[in-house]
Amino acid sequence: MDSWHPASWQKRPVRQQATYPSAEKLSEVLTQLSVLPPLVTSWEIESLKAQLAAAARGEAFLLQGGDCAENFTDCTSPIITNKLKILLQMSLMLIHGLNKRVIRVGRIAGQYVKPRSAETETRNGVSRPSYRGDLVNGPAFTAADRIPDPVRLLRGYGRAAMTLNFIRALSESGFADLHHTENWDLDFVQHSPQASEYRRVVSDLAASLRFMETLGAGSYELNRVQFFTSHEGLHLHYEQALTRRVPNRTRHYNLSTHLPWIGFRTAAIEGAHVEYFRGIANPVGVKVGTGMPTDWIQGLLETLNPEDEPGKLILIHRFGADRIGEALPPLIEAVRESGRSVLWVCDPMHGNTESTASGYKTRRYDKILSELEQAFDIHSRQGSILGGVHFELTGDDVTECIGGARGLNEADLERAYLTQVDPRLNYEQAMEMAMAIVRHSTATT
Repeated sequence: MDSWHPASWQKRPVRQQATYPSAEKLSEVLTQLSVLPPLVTSWEIESLKAQLAAAARGEAFLLQGGDCAENFTDCTSPIITNKLKILLQMSLMLIHGLNKRVIRVGRIAGQYVKPRSAETETRNGVSRPSYRGDLVNGPAFTAADRIPDPVRLLRGYGRAAMTLNFIRALSESGFADLHHTENWDLDFVQHSPQASEYRRVVSDLAASLRFMETLGAGSYELNRVQFFTSHEGLHLHYEQALTRRVPNRTRHYNLSTHLPWIGFRTAAIEGAHVEYFRGIANPVGVKVGTGMPTDWIQGLLETLNPEDEPGKLILIHRFGADRIGEALPPLIEAVRESGRSVLWVCDPMHGNTESTASGYKTRRYDKILSELEQAFDIHSRQGSILGGVHFELTGDDVTECIGGARGLNEADLERAYLTQVDPRLNYEQAMEMAMAIVRHSTATT
């Protein structure tokens, strides 16, 4: 591919990168990373790409979700299990309601870096480097914690490997067996207003499985589910170190994850991130939103997917409930004019972030749902297909987003506000969102 190679991004303007005190130590760590085993395989990546192409045609649906930013301390059995459970529960609802295959992609096993609006943070007159995620530095506001440390790249790789290993073990051991969906219940779903509807769907699915097996249609696939990983490919040195040529294939693969994406702040066409992403064979996501003119969108399509490969490019739009009605139609039209295929995905979280009077960053459930419902309606009117959703969520009982069936308000945020970056839907709000997608789809078909 012309002059592209895994390090060619280093000749382009780069944003949102950490400044390490020792280039020599960084180089030593990257050399170690470059010879460690890959975290995912090219076969898995190509399988995901084929499934994403089906979603772009309306034959499947992408459910992508997880933490805004993972912490190294999240690498524990209960936390990983709860993340997997909530995505499995949501996908169960979507499969039943949409009558489509659901592609499960977690923001997991690599979401250790976050973009920052400023290089430094100041408290009580003291300025230190901003916390960029556990892959770069520590959250504590001390001089030692905030210094970017390249050894954290190796720790991040290790945490990602352990997380992936546990996910695969759960899947292979039948954790996701559709015959035993009672194992998917989180303890506190017992008290959810949505519990009865969830169990009704489980009962319906169990009856359907028994019918299929009576006809001789049972298979290995009924006992297992595929689960893919994703993260924002922000730390380009880390991504480069895990980018490899694969035997019997002609292109490079980013083997740190199945689906890396480019954030809204780093999607400049001439920038380093787009330069890196244009050369890898993985499917690639791009966050798009207000402030991106149509020629920018068309330029991204040409640069990132010049061959118009099916399943290669995902446009994840994020506008906010108050802006999507005006901003999304021109983008859909720009893609149509280009003649290229993309998978459209709605991220209803980022455009609806606000701060309360008490200083909490939060999101309102009603705003999130409004943007999502508007997205489905706009794509339908435009003759386009919304083929997936992208949520920041957790399987834990947090109070970070306002609203939902329990009517969480600003005062409730203090009870269990655990995120260090962006607010997430809790297990109950996430389930409500899945059921709302099904209800909206049913009402409009």
